[in-house]
Amino acid sequence: MSDAGVEGPESTAVRVALWRALHLEVDPAPPVFEDRVGLALVAPGPEWRERPDMEPEVTRRVRASIVARARFIEDLLAEQAGGAVAQYAILGAGLDSFVQRRPEVAARFRTYEVDQPGPQAWKRRRLAELGYGVPEHLRLVPVDFEAGASWWDRIAAAGFDARRPALVSSLGVSMYLTREAVLATLRQVAGLAPGSILALSFLLPLDLVEAEEQPMRQATEAMAQAAGTPFVSFFAPDEIMGLAREAGFGDVRHVSADDLARRYFAGSGGLRPSSSEQLMVAVV
Repeated sequence: MSDAGVEGPESTAVRVALWRALHLEVDPAPPVFEDRVGLALVAPGPEWRERPDMEPEVTRRVRASIVARARFIEDLLAEQAGGAVAQYAILGAGLDSFVQRRPEVAARFRTYEVDQPGPQAWKRRRLAELGYGVPEHLRLVPVDFEAGASWWDRIAAAGFDARRPALVSSLGVSMYLTREAVLATLRQVAGLAPGSILALSFLLPLDLVEAEEQPMRQATEAMAQAAGTPFVSFFAPDEIMGLAREAGFGDVRHVSADDLARRYFAGSGGLRPSSSEQLMVAVV
């Protein structure tokens, strides 16, 4: 997954792309979210289904969370298409494929994908190899977080206009940041033009996770620690919403796993999202 000194995608991004693909194969129809582009980008070979982290039954709830949060964001985008919000920023974009899968919606936005330089250079090359390329309305914004680079400065340099409303998504990121870094991001986004929206996912403290899911959550934390990317921050819903209000957001709401289940998994044979990860939507 890498060549010529170009770093490949991060393991978490690959796992998310493969879970999206697995959803189409093992979960009840109709799918909540259809993404085959991520699988094509990774090109993992037929043995990918045999990976321990792809075991269908063990991963079913976390897989449901992954597809539900992605569907939720793209539903938000579709609602905003043609309105005042014409910028879409993805923090920690990984192998996101919105622009490639939804060209009719994506054409209404200028999308900024923020990610580490190595994985993003690899993605740029793979998009070219698959014939997608990088259209004018897609800006790939490399940010070396480990070197202390500011995503805010880099995205502005790429053309992002803080004076115009935007939708900002931050999925699967907050758990790797300190509380102070999360609050700093909230303050930056809250400083955008009125009407801007932030959709952010966060992990609950272990004692708020459903009992049956706690062993899986502990195993996931151990894997993250072993990979050198430990989980740092956990928030109760009231706590993260309080931080958002402190940062300056006026309209803040919690979107729970139960909310996502009711919205996307009715009649799905019992498939429902994990209680471990939740969403917050905050409007400037």
